[in-house]
Amino acid sequence: MNTPANVPLTDAMRSFIEGLPKTELHLHIEGTLEPELLFALAQRNKIALPYDSVESLRAAYAFTDLQSFLDLYYAGANVLRTEQDFYDMTAAYIAQARADQVRHAEIFFDPQTHTERGIAIEVVFAGIACALRQARDDHGFTSVMIMSFLRHLSEEDAFVTLEQALPLRKDYADLWTGIGLDSSERGNPPEKFQRVFARCRELGFRVVAHAGEEGPAAYVSDALDLLQVERVDHGVCSEEDPALIERLIALRMPLTVCPLSNLKLCVVDDMAQHNLARLLRAGVAVTVNSDDPAYFGGYMNANYLAVASALALSREEIVQLARNGIAASFISVTGKKKLEMELEQYAAAHA
Repeated sequence: MNTPANVPLTDAMRSFIEGLPKTELHLHIEGTLEPELLFALAQRNKIALPYDSVESLRAAYAFTDLQSFLDLYYAGANVLRTEQDFYDMTAAYIAQARADQVRHAEIFFDPQTHTERGIAIEVVFAGIACALRQARDDHGFTSVMIMSFLRHLSEEDAFVTLEQALPLRKDYADLWTGIGLDSSERGNPPEKFQRVFARCRELGFRVVAHAGEEGPAAYVSDALDLLQVERVDHGVCSEEDPALIERLIALRMPLTVCPLSNLKLCVVDDMAQHNLARLLRAGVAVTVNSDDPAYFGGYMNANYLAVASALALSREEIVQLARNGIAASFISVTGKKKLEMELEQYAAAHA
């Protein structure tokens, strides 16, 4: 029997979701650059923008697909020039994440977006890491840095970026543990980066990759087989292949799903059409994340609230999504147990 969709949330359910302890596993730090901060950084760095106000910039956030978003995303990243800029951007995200009860975040960052503009990779690492360490020390907010390769560039470029970054590894060993793959999926299959991912695995990095957002289910299979990823970022197109779904279930392979992103980029036309609930109920280890929240209209609570209402998720299903996020994270065993205990205590107290 089909569950009715677009069910208005009760005040109690809304409050429950807003207070739920969460992890976020799919977050592009450059995608948290809110228009207000973007304008402030442009002014600070004396960079001219093609928009005359915050409002006109927000009006440009009417994307038709992934590429139309990326065009604006890369233009926005141009205001990031100094270590302080990267710190300010990261600190602003952390403040919002903590307000949404996020306890742990695994953050993608794209050095190639910045090094090709002449920004030293050391500046990128230092600014982001400083904010993350401060949040850990001051608030117990834990995090992981996942350096991502841009898939519209060549594998040779990815190797160059890896070699640039490796001398920094010892200085950021407490944070930088992951490698990812993002940017334009169409025409850039996982096999394009098979050699560099093999090298990253040899070096002991945890590896993840975007697949099955706009690309086909075959890209998800290739990410598993060729890149040997530990998580699939997005993965919503996996449903095209029933055998792949069975494989994801058997492997307990996490999918870091980003509902509002999928809606904003027209992967789905209506949130009620999203397959997150079907995947969850089938036993796929789906998680909820915000992707590029400054551009897609919502951080973690907004994403949870959107799917809870549109897909008529039960309280237990909401808790299961949070459980999946903890299990899929790269936190230590001790850290996972601590978060699991907090989540279960919260769920029991609000049963």
